[in-house]
Amino acid sequence: METNGQANGGKSKKKDNGDGKDNLWSAILEEVQNQGNTKLPSNKNVLVLGDNETGKTTLIAKLQGVEDPKKGSALEYAYIDVRDEYRDDHTRLSVWVLDGDPGHTNLLKFALNEETFPHTLVILTVAMTTPWGVLDQLQSWASVLGDHIDKLDLTPEQRLQSKKHQVQKWLRYTEPGDELEPASSPMKRSSRNLSDELDSDDEDNALPEGVLTTNLGLDIVVVATKTDYMTTLEKEHDYRDEHFDFMQQWIRRFCLQYGAALFYTSAKEDKNCDLLYKYLTHRIYGLPFRTPALIVEKDAVLIPAGWDSMKKISILYENMQTCKPDDYYRDVIVQPATRKSGAHREAEVSAEDEQAFLQRQLAALQAGAPAPRADSPLRAAQRAAPQLDGAKIGIGPGTPGNEGVLANFFNSLLYKKTGSPGARAPDASPAAAAARSDAAAELDRLTRAKRAPPPLDLSSSDC
Repeated sequence: METNGQANGGKSKKKDNGDGKDNLWSAILEEVQNQGNTKLPSNKNVLVLGDNETGKTTLIAKLQGVEDPKKGSALEYAYIDVRDEYRDDHTRLSVWVLDGDPGHTNLLKFALNEETFPHTLVILTVAMTTPWGVLDQLQSWASVLGDHIDKLDLTPEQRLQSKKHQVQKWLRYTEPGDELEPASSPMKRSSRNLSDELDSDDEDNALPEGVLTTNLGLDIVVVATKTDYMTTLEKEHDYRDEHFDFMQQWIRRFCLQYGAALFYTSAKEDKNCDLLYKYLTHRIYGLPFRTPALIVEKDAVLIPAGWDSMKKISILYENMQTCKPDDYYRDVIVQPATRKSGAHREAEVSAEDEQAFLQRQLAALQAGAPAPRADSPLRAAQRAAPQLDGAKIGIGPGTPGNEGVLANFFNSLLYKKTGSPGARAPDASPAAAAARSDAAAELDRLTRAKRAPPPLDLSSSDC
């Protein structure tokens, strides 16, 4: 019996080993089959939201590798070529850029709907050129996004699963390099919020303080653009490190609330743009991203979703001397005062129309009255023109025909701009032609009289 038992036991053990080999081969075949089918999907989308002048179009052009971005209007569409070098595969990542005008938010339905919701990542942009508006802009666009998602015709199960997925992504974040260490490594466990053995059904399993308190069920990346302007803020607006730390801690707290990653970028100086591209492909397609969090350089911050916590943010509090972390944002980051548009500007002077002015002078001369003094800036021209022309043609106050010549002079000025827009056509009547001819003859006669030598008086000669 014992021998049979041993024999049966040995046979059973051998059978178990055979099953183990079968299971191993099945697992290998299944893995190969899955890898063969893991082509990069072509239905993924990025939605970019943010105020105007926050660099949305320039940022996407940088991710595309385009040097000369062309801004569209309302809702722009573009795509980014994505290549997986490991699998020698490539696809196109669709990008929708919404105009910053709140009047265009109704177009969101074309970029984010029930079909695209599970496949969309959202980028919220703010610019360092207007740091005082950063927090308000983030909260405003997050509210617009949340309201739009609430109106989507998603089932309760779909909403629950999308939110649970965001919780799991946050909790299972692993710092680059730790995934190479053994699963039992204490260093690996300490670098993560929770280990991979997290029960996937327990979405409320000890989320850190302030994390995903507003869960929209979407991947979100906050991008602060134009960080090269921070040096200008220091030089021209007296910003100090505590101001930038105050801003950063508020932005990071917002990111915790929505489970978002944070990137400080500068397309001008090419800071973090390549890393942003790699991070997007990591979150959307699962491609590798091996860059750890970067918080040393204030204009090149990089914080992946899942790394941050209120404890890490509190390190920034140590540098705040003149403000407190919970101070109202705009009380610390104050918008510079702008000059009122007419406070120190001189009163604008409106010049009288030239033709109206000359018409008035002509009427006064024809009536024999002295020319009226105008209130317009052309008053000086009124005084200078008759004197100058009178000197040229030798006309004095007692010269016969003075009034007629001046009248014809102003009459000719009235119609000298016949080719200019709005100028009156010259009077083609015989009377007007005769008047112009008389004026020319009079001027010619006066000029000859002035040039002729005086006649000799022979009566007074001694001959």
